Amino acid sequence: MMSRTLTLCCLLGLALPALAELGWWRSAQFYQIYPRSFKDSDGDGIGDLEGITQQLSYLKEIGVTATWLSPIFTSPMADFGYDVADFYNIDPMFGTMEDFDKLLARANQLNIKIILDFVPNHSSDECDWFIRSAAGEEEYKDFYVWHTGKVVNGIRQPPTNWISVFRGSQWTWHEGRQAYYLHQFLAKQPDLNYRNPKVVEAMKDVLRFWLRKGVYGFRIDAVPHVFEIAPDKDGNYPDEPRNEYVSDPEDYSYLQHIYTTNQPETIDLVYQFREVIEEMNAELGGDDRVLLTEAYAPLDVLMQYYGNATHNGSQIPFNFELISNLNINSNAYQYSELVHNWLDNMPEGQSANWVLGNHDQSRIGSRLGADRIDSINMLLLTLPGISVTYQGEELGMTDVWISWEDTIDPQACQSNPNEYERLTRDPVRTPFQWNDQPLAGFTTGSETWLPVASDYKLVNVKRERGIPLSHLNIYKQLRTLRDLPTLKHGDATVNAIGPNVLAIKRSLQGEKSYITIINLSDDVESVNLDAVFAGLTAELKYVVVSEKSLRRKDDVTFANSVLLMPKEGVVLATV
Repeated sequence: MMSRTLTLCCLLGLALPALAELGWWRSAQFYQIYPRSFKDSDGDGIGDLEGITQQLSYLKEIGVTATWLSPIFTSPMADFGYDVADFYNIDPMFGTMEDFDKLLARANQLNIKIILDFVPNHSSDECDWFIRSAAGEEEYKDFYVWHTGKVVNGIRQPPTNWISVFRGSQWTWHEGRQAYYLHQFLAKQPDLNYRNPKVVEAMKDVLRFWLRKGVYGFRIDAVPHVFEIAPDKDGNYPDEPRNEYVSDPEDYSYLQHIYTTNQPETIDLVYQFREVIEEMNAELGGDDRVLLTEAYAPLDVLMQYYGNATHNGSQIPFNFELISNLNINSNAYQYSELVHNWLDNMPEGQSANWVLGNHDQSRIGSRLGADRIDSINMLLLTLPGISVTYQGEELGMTDVWISWEDTIDPQACQSNPNEYERLTRDPVRTPFQWNDQPLAGFTTGSETWLPVASDYKLVNVKRERGIPLSHLNIYKQLRTLRDLPTLKHGDATVNAIGPNVLAIKRSLQGEKSYITIINLSDDVESVNLDAVFAGLTAELKYVVVSEKSLRRKDDVTFANSVLLMPKEGVVLATV
């Protein structure tokens, strides 16, 4: 059994106002919108900015503090917006800058903060910077990573064996420049050269532009890839070593990416981006602007993203411990260990964050079990710190199977019919399910860019609003709890009670304690909480229950004998 306590704040009541001044984001509810799939306002089957504006009141309904939008910038859409051609403009597919201004204005009315997806690693090959670089213009010739390659037996070859995340070589020959350019993702996504100070300054200016427009920060994409190892004195790079257990030489996992990810300079770049945030805070005033960084990296590296003794870093280095390592067979000990991995290693004074869904990962209900959706949302929303929800997880949306013929995700399309299901991200990007009307109320058109889930008549906002213990209404109850002092500022103790039951106690001096209990198993479990947590009252009240529960809200149970149905999750409070 694991039992450790993380002190998140001073228990003195006088300290609470000071804590609140440290930043709105410290106990915020972030919500990811994938714009193509949220709401279509013009009937073309693709979501847009006007559609988001129309539905911002829904975000207010479910208690969202801030929403980050996957890329909306001008793009040829080779990777659905993660290939940016113009970092300063909105892609016409999503609308106009005027539409964006209207979105910001409506969000401000509702006190919802807009966060943009910032893609620093690469641009599109249709970006003006790349076109000028390929042409050898002096100002831009070193904006990207170029190399003439090597000649072996009279044949020109790429300079290294490096493999793209999307399969195949990271190097593509450019006939005009007569050189290879580096791309850690698609060939249409050339990597910017961050060893050129002009590139760093250009990207900082992008941040300043959007902050002055009124956004409250950025989710920074693919941070570990931004730097590659520096070339040697002759301008050459080393090959990366093999992973012996992988046999497909085109697959990204065929190599150990020790020279193309998590280079030490990456951390300093995050610190520089944070300096821009602080500069803009001083210029613009008002609430804090924030950085959310996406990095699948070793835990000790991630903790450096927070900052050090001399530099502030990302306020929210995304915590992928749970999303990456939990599966449908994980037991309570594993859940507890993964939670503690973050809490016990986090630098003092920082805030934890919890990510259980996003546009790249299988949905909660498909990955961890549809019968655990409510329990997982209880975990997400009662752990200390910041919660991050991907659109539709509050409804219990699940992955949609899409055939090889209908697959459009480039990560999958560059593979084959036997491999694509392992790689495709299409199943989690399908249109949001608003109601039981045709195409789930997502569009007034006759088709959608990805198919709508077949269960949309049962899983949608309109229907779930009317069912007291729907996924949506349980989510809303949990969100309301998060405004209580105990959930906002209290300590957290996380225990695995045997292999089947996970328990979280939140406590704050002078306030009620709240205990989340999750039964992961198919068996009925009886739990003695007195043997697990100190300082509980003899009786506990049910605060949040699910449709699996035999008890109802406000029922009372005894702390030494709490009965849990299979896959049941509940939140209890001291009386």
